[in-house]
Amino acid sequence: MPNHRSTDRRRRSRATVAQPHPDADTGSAGAPSASGAGSPARRRLLAAGAAAALGLPAVLRAAPGGLPNAAHGDSSPEWERLRERLWGQRPMTAVGGRVQLIVPLRAAYGASVPVKVAARLPQTEALHVRRLSLLVDKNPSPVAAVLDLGVDAGQADLETRLRVDEYSHVRVVTEWSDGELHTDSRYVKVSGGCSAPPNRDRLNEIGRTALRLPDGPHYDQPTTAEVQVVHPNDTGFELNQLTVMYIPPHFVRSIRLRYREGGVERRIFDADLDFSVSENPLLRFRFVPHGPGELVAEVEDTKDGRFRGSLQVG
Repeated sequence: MPNHRSTDRRRRSRATVAQPHPDADTGSAGAPSASGAGSPARRRLLAAGAAAALGLPAVLRAAPGGLPNAAHGDSSPEWERLRERLWGQRPMTAVGGRVQLIVPLRAAYGASVPVKVAARLPQTEALHVRRLSLLVDKNPSPVAAVLDLGVDAGQADLETRLRVDEYSHVRVVTEWSDGELHTDSRYVKVSGGCSAPPNRDRLNEIGRTALRLPDGPHYDQPTTAEVQVVHPNDTGFELNQLTVMYIPPHFVRSIRLRYREGGVERRIFDADLDFSVSENPLLRFRFVPHGPGELVAEVEDTKDGRFRGSLQVG
């Protein structure tokens, strides 16, 4: 009679020694990485964030079973290292600041945690958010997204979904036109987001980029819009359940949003993204249309795939 327990142990043993796929683009410590386009400054933020995370001792970067491995205060060893590497000794306002982060304490699914950023002030020439960064302290690549915003965004509000790999703080850091840094953070109790099995139902649609206005256009005032890209956003940490090999990283690395009206192209934002953004990346943002025009999204992924979506407004 076959020994099923022995067979199960052998299967588990094979699973625990699986190595990254030989075609995966990995960094010096085995974390997925991707060379890419986009603003050099924005890309440096992403790269520096990954380097800061990889430089931490393993005991600080991960805890068995995704359990919290630091106090639930506003700080963490990962954040102190990230902050020093990305912003040096620049002061940050965290209490009563200009930005608010809204994230559930307990999320239903680690691979798709809803995140909302609300700016307390509108975008004006005199004072506006120049750059917005989203971070997840304990993710393998903690800098999830860096957006350079234009005044035509109207309001530096943003909604998206992030992967959270273990209990961690999620943070937003905004850099304003007056040079001030404002931040907010929330602690999230969820795990497994970067290694959750991917959805393979829409591979033939990879790159399809859709834009919509949930509430229609509102001329001369901030209007809510969404851009979504059909894409697996593979992290490089997901196991193929059949081959027990890691799926190579393949994710959206940049999205450029423009509004064209009256022969003029106006920048809404330029975003550099990482695999900490969930599968089928979705960004809900604001922009100010002054009249009928065309909202255009240009997307690039880590395999140099280039995609485009547009929406006629008005």
